[in-house]
Amino acid sequence: MSEETTLTIEQAIDRYLDFLQNVIGRNPKTVAAYRQGLSFFLEALRAQDMDPANIPAAALSTEWLQHLLRDLKTYAVATEHLYTTAVAGFYRYVAGEGWAEVNLARMDSLLKRRRRLGQRLPPLGLADKVEHIIAEAEAQLATVKDDDRLLALRDVAILVTLADTGLRVSELCALRRKDIDWNRAQAMIIGKGDKQAVVRFSRRALAHIRRYLAARQILDGQQPQALGSLPLFARHDRATGKRLLPLSPRTVEKLVKHYATLALPPEEAAAITPHSFRHDFVTRIVSETGNIHLAQRAARHEHIGTTERYTHLSDEEVDEAYRKVFDK
Repeated sequence: MSEETTLTIEQAIDRYLDFLQNVIGRNPKTVAAYRQGLSFFLEALRAQDMDPANIPAAALSTEWLQHLLRDLKTYAVATEHLYTTAVAGFYRYVAGEGWAEVNLARMDSLLKRRRRLGQRLPPLGLADKVEHIIAEAEAQLATVKDDDRLLALRDVAILVTLADTGLRVSELCALRRKDIDWNRAQAMIIGKGDKQAVVRFSRRALAHIRRYLAARQILDGQQPQALGSLPLFARHDRATGKRLLPLSPRTVEKLVKHYATLALPPEEAAAITPHSFRHDFVTRIVSETGNIHLAQRAARHEHIGTTERYTHLSDEEVDEAYRKVFDK
């Protein structure tokens, strides 16, 4: 009997979380949130007298989601959305690994019962929305057929790169393979106003780009031009055949909108564009460092007033800062 045959639900969840953190390099905060959501899922099973430590992963059933949704009705809508997104990603992962026959269409049908449409949802921060979108793209990657895998790898790499570099969509589309300095984790680009600039890449962005390029290796070798001159992110539609052509900004806009629509409630998805990722990039730097000048440099804004437009503080953040200063 193989290890996969005896794998339990709990063990499969551990492997999924390890996959998120160590294979595709998800943000540790996101992995922690998913871990919490999956722990809630395990408790929902135990409440139905099911022991996930003994139930084989092969028995995974979409009908269990009904118990989860019922137990989440007393929680905030944002929590319901986050936890069910985590569990849906786990189901897709198990199906993709071939550990269980999962009716993903039935799962998607059940998830439509979440409190999303026609309700005033507690507004998620932009960082949460961006991470939800990336998580949705990764979940789709876990289940795609071989023919669509290259496209899915590219999409995830693009979304993570937008989130972690602050690149404008036109700059991303103009990148060539030779632009990336892998040792220094950065690229030299010609940005807005035809100005040369350095853009830094996170470890997770580079990891996703490497996965995409590795899957593209044979196609790259069939091109007449030098490897370095090929687009970093290429089209993979039928019209291009085996040619590697650069993406257009419009294509990236459609890509972002597609995953936003899958990951977010309609009213939130409608407001998401590639520039939302750049907005989040600037806001995250200010939030984590408190240094708006650092954010200005990283975003390559000529005037700090431009950076300031991205850095809105909530009343709660102002309250917290005030108390730290005056109520020590």
